Amino acid sequence: MRLKQLRKERGISQLKLAMDLNMNQNSISRYETGVRQADYVTLIKFADYFQVSIDYLLERTDNPKFYK
Repeated sequence: MRLKQLRKERGISQLKLAMDLNMNQNSISRYETGVRQADYVTLIKFADYFQVSIDYLLERTDNPKFYK
C-alpha cells in the first residue's frame, strides 16, 4: 500500500494522520508496514483523505486520479 509514500509526500506525521482520521498512531504504523490489512471503510478513509483512488492506494495502478 502507498500509505507511507503519500503521507511523506505531503509532510504529514503518523500522529497527524491518525488524529485527522480518528485512529491511533499504532494502527497507521501497522498499515504502513503491512502488519495489518485495512478494511474497506479504512481504505475509503485513506483514499478520500489523500484524494486518490483506492486502486492507486493499493498499487493496482500508477494513476492517482480520484473518481467520485
